[in-house]
Amino acid sequence: MEENQTMIKKDVIIIGAGPAGMTAALYASRASLDTLMIERGVPGGELMNTADVENYPGFGKIPGPELAMKFFESASAFKAETVYGAVDKVEIKDGNKLVYLADKIYQAPVLIIATGATHRKLGVSGEEELAGRGVSYCAVCDGFFFKDKDVMVIGGGDSAVEEGTYLTQFANSVTVVHRRDALRAQKILQERAFANPKMKFIWDSVVDEIQGQDQVESIKLRNVKTDEASTLAFDGVFVYVGLVPNSELFTDLGITDEQGWIITDDQMQTAQDGIYAIGDVRAKNLRQVATAVGDGSIAGQKAYDYIQTLAYQEEL
Repeated sequence: MEENQTMIKKDVIIIGAGPAGMTAALYASRASLDTLMIERGVPGGELMNTADVENYPGFGKIPGPELAMKFFESASAFKAETVYGAVDKVEIKDGNKLVYLADKIYQAPVLIIATGATHRKLGVSGEEELAGRGVSYCAVCDGFFFKDKDVMVIGGGDSAVEEGTYLTQFANSVTVVHRRDALRAQKILQERAFANPKMKFIWDSVVDEIQGQDQVESIKLRNVKTDEASTLAFDGVFVYVGLVPNSELFTDLGITDEQGWIITDDQMQTAQDGIYAIGDVRAKNLRQVATAVGDGSIAGQKAYDYIQTLAYQEEL
């Protein structure tokens, strides 16, 4: 421990304040556990990048940021504390979990990992150079800047189709490029997209290069079946080709698979006692607000059970 670092003890530390982390905080603090959430940005996770949520029970259609605020209010109702900052390191010492921030070290018997995932990059020439200058990974954040422009969306899953449809309220046209000949998105999302006169589709194609000087000007595509190349003029490109887990902090703990997803059982327990993983960072099939909430509620309750077990053992 550095001389300028303060050690603070808690019962439960939750890294990440998306839907999963905030639900875990609600359950843990409601069980009278001294609970801390650590968030490096704004509470809400991917909800803050989602225009409307239509499939969270009880709310009908609600803007993502509004739902995020409701989650945060619930998470804070039983005095769970929230601090903001980037975690530098996580260690296990004598059964305790140590979480290092710039000027503080937080210690707790229970650590709940809710760090989520980030959008995978294409890894092609021009992507990094033109990021923020026509290359985007968030339609809600940047869609307004493409009013009356022609934009491309890369991907064929729920995010690509849903965010592409969202972009049609600003853009002149939205062209979805998918490496296969059929979308993977939910049927209802596909139906809306196909019915939208502003949406177009290019099949069996991948991006080889994003071109432009100071802004995106054109996209070089390649047909994966014919190997035919083409270059099309576009003002922007939105990338939705999968997720990468935010698990770099935990690779030395022996709890991730080869892709970096954190492995848990159905009780959210990892290979380390007292460490749970929830939400999008966890290895699972469906990543939705509803599943994140389910994960968080289980982990919050298991945190209480774990601490009760420790207390009982100390009494023996």
